[in-house]
Amino acid sequence: MKIQRNGSQPASKGPAEYFTGDVRVEPLFRSPGPANFSGSLVSFEPGARSAWHTHPCGQTLIVTSGLGWTQCEGEPKEEIRPGDVITCPPGRKHWHGATDKTAMSHIAIQEADANGKVVEWLEKVSDEEYLR
Repeated sequence: MKIQRNGSQPASKGPAEYFTGDVRVEPLFRSPGPANFSGSLVSFEPGARSAWHTHPCGQTLIVTSGLGWTQCEGEPKEEIRPGDVITCPPGRKHWHGATDKTAMSHIAIQEADANGKVVEWLEKVSDEEYLR
């Protein structure tokens, strides 16, 4: 058994090329194998959000605090709250983040494909798309 101690992995600022606004990413775990999956706690300040992106093996989000929004391309924007579990299918273009007035945090869990790829980042979510 291995215990990954709280605070043993440094948090980082969400890169501006993939996020709008203030975002903090705290790595939580990486599987020991043979499966290749990982999880992070991602915290969004009000107005902050990810860019549009896809995951080759899908993604699961578990909202831990605050109030947020998520959207799959071609579908309406959805409100997400603590305790909600969001499952994004493989290859589905989507974004997620805080609302314009409330911070939000979630645990993001994703698996890497056979080539080690976890995410494909796309264009940023415009203010118009975000507030629609």
